[in-house]
Amino acid sequence: MPILNPDQSTHAAPPDPAVVALTVYAGAQGYRFWVRRGTNLRRVLLALSLSPYAPLTRQRNCGGRGLCATCGVWLEQGEPPPTHWHDALAAQYGYPRLSCQITLEADLTVRLLTDKLIWGQRDPLRRSRAWAAESPSDSVD
Repeated sequence: MPILNPDQSTHAAPPDPAVVALTVYAGAQGYRFWVRRGTNLRRVLLALSLSPYAPLTRQRNCGGRGLCATCGVWLEQGEPPPTHWHDALAAQYGYPRLSCQITLEADLTVRLLTDKLIWGQRDPLRRSRAWAAESPSDSVD
């Protein structure tokens, strides 16, 4: 299991360098966990019963292959660069990032989309910082 003992989740610093902090917001609730570095975000969320899926897609999804985009979450802090083409498009255009394509290599804060029907809505203000710096703005002057 990639998640450490709940007693360790109260430490101010990770217990060892092979561990990263994962903070998850689901609605008004916030949770903090210590997770083994290199763990897949989607798998951790499911193991914690914090599903990245909408009710309609919990049973019908691609199983973490990066094809259906139903496991999208907002990355609030510690955003890693996208490594999968579908996740790169999500980052570029301001859609939720695919939890199935994110490997926890550093501390990360995510927000679950509690109001999505299937995929989640686009938010141009949440475009990846890397893409926003390289691409023209969506705004009209």
